[in-house]
Amino acid sequence: MELKPTWQPSKKIIEQSNIYKMMQQVGSDTYQNFWKWSISHKEDFWEATIKNLGIQLQKKYGEIVNTKKGVENAQWLKNATLNIVDSCFQNNEDATAIVFQKEEEETLQTISQKELLFLVNRIANGLVNLGLKKGDKIAIDLPMTVEAVAIYLAGIKAGMPIVTIADSFTPNEIAVRLTITQPKVLFTQNVLQRAGKKLPLYQKVIEANAPKTVVINENSEELFLRKNDLNWDNFLSSKATFKTVLQQPDDIITILFSSGTTGAPKAIPWTHTTPIKSASDGYYHHNIQKNDVVCWPTNLGWMMGPWLVFASLINKATIALYYGAPSNNNFGKFIQKANVTMLGVIPSFVKTWKQNKCMESLDWSSIKCFSSTGEVSNPTEMQYLMKLAGNKPVIEYCGGTEIGGGYVTSTVVQPNIASTFSTQALGGAFVLLNGSGKESTQGEVFLIPPIMGLSTTLLNKNHFNEYYKNTPVFNNILLRRHGDELMQLKNGYYKAMGRIDDAMNLGGIKISSVQIEAVLNQLDFIKETAAIAVAPKNGGPSQLVVYYVENETTLTDSEEFEIAKNYLKKQLNPLFKLEGFIKINLLPRTASNKVMRRKLRDMYMSEN
Repeated sequence: MELKPTWQPSKKIIEQSNIYKMMQQVGSDTYQNFWKWSISHKEDFWEATIKNLGIQLQKKYGEIVNTKKGVENAQWLKNATLNIVDSCFQNNEDATAIVFQKEEEETLQTISQKELLFLVNRIANGLVNLGLKKGDKIAIDLPMTVEAVAIYLAGIKAGMPIVTIADSFTPNEIAVRLTITQPKVLFTQNVLQRAGKKLPLYQKVIEANAPKTVVINENSEELFLRKNDLNWDNFLSSKATFKTVLQQPDDIITILFSSGTTGAPKAIPWTHTTPIKSASDGYYHHNIQKNDVVCWPTNLGWMMGPWLVFASLINKATIALYYGAPSNNNFGKFIQKANVTMLGVIPSFVKTWKQNKCMESLDWSSIKCFSSTGEVSNPTEMQYLMKLAGNKPVIEYCGGTEIGGGYVTSTVVQPNIASTFSTQALGGAFVLLNGSGKESTQGEVFLIPPIMGLSTTLLNKNHFNEYYKNTPVFNNILLRRHGDELMQLKNGYYKAMGRIDDAMNLGGIKISSVQIEAVLNQLDFIKETAAIAVAPKNGGPSQLVVYYVENETTLTDSEEFEIAKNYLKKQLNPLFKLEGFIKINLLPRTASNKVMRRKLRDMYMSEN
């Protein structure tokens, strides 16, 4: 691939960055030396980062990290007491904490730090009034709204772990998560309003047999509640002061779920130290500064929801929330009016914007950088995105729920090359191993623990077995499995190659689903694809099957199949045979918008 930078940082941008300020503190003359220092002086790096972020500690730690029980059981901020919510209210009390706009309204609304804190305290008192106590779990099944953010912070402030459930989940998916976590109360709203449609939320949680539920009346229609359920106004306490419940660093604050597609999803706890990783990535890699405005269309059910809360508020920035879909011009107008400075996307958004040109008339000059995560991006689309704001960099960002942030990313102090990562994340390191377990420039990602933010427990599975069992030892350190495949380019940057478990062997050649999809997605009649390898019922080599969503076209199905088959052979390898080419209205996706290839594989096997 061409390695020509699509954006170069100016001297001014570099010198105003959080990274540069930190480099000055520690005497690093280049970014690469700074990254090396961050992993060779891990305790010093995290101690300085905690200071830079202003993390509020009631009692200071005895040591930054303790690995006496093994790197897989690292204890961070040992013997400290804190509540991470205290670190979310460090800005001036009249500073804007959240700017938001409802889909059907034209005007922006704001809530200040002081107003958000009062709402958080009223909710925390409401929880206590319900008879809940420290350690009781609370579930949230809401879109990303002011109330969702406030409930999330209130539960943590009261020492009550939050179970986050994406508002897109079916009753069955909701029920699975409630069964695993057993929350005492759930928060939702009666309906979700999207593009003029009313989608049921409260009804879904009833079907999921939810516990006592507090319901926000989104459209002021008459509410018919189950016995023992409460409406939001009756739940809220009038008392606007609340004493923070102090906890240990490894006490659980949130339970998120992996995007499991078979069986029960992994229930992954976040502790009070996980948000420090989120906020540090926001501080260093996304360069979030005081009074910046950060927008990332997301949900608390996906890790980027909690990430957005902590990365914004701990860095004294404003969270920007648009209550509608991010697919049209109204969202773009919100970005313009709210003066968003950092906009996070998933590549699918950008593909839609490019196709319908809905953002091209807008002024996005306030944006200082974009960020992209969730899927492998396309260079053409990322270059298009950069131009929408007058050529601003895209911070490619890849990590996971069980990391609390990213392990590979970009920065604003390095040249930006579309769809590549410029660095391993500060404070952490990984190694790429090939199929023989040897260090390589292309291979499976293995993290080198300890790294602040890495999970150490799972609620419903054996954590060691999931992440460490049978992994290699590297420089006398037990490596942690992650499952992504990366390629390191000649200039040291990295390119995502998809998941290891999405790799397939076709005609004796190993290839990633992502590579096949990237080729087929170039065809005009294709909107998006998902490639899977299926084993024939009688055994033998894997067969390639592609599901695709069609763009408007006059071609017949058989003509489309012939074009795709020949294009694949021409662009990738003549040995690749397309066995099945199946049109589908919508690709199945997880809450974090990742294509569920395993679900497609299961569907194909059951139908053929």
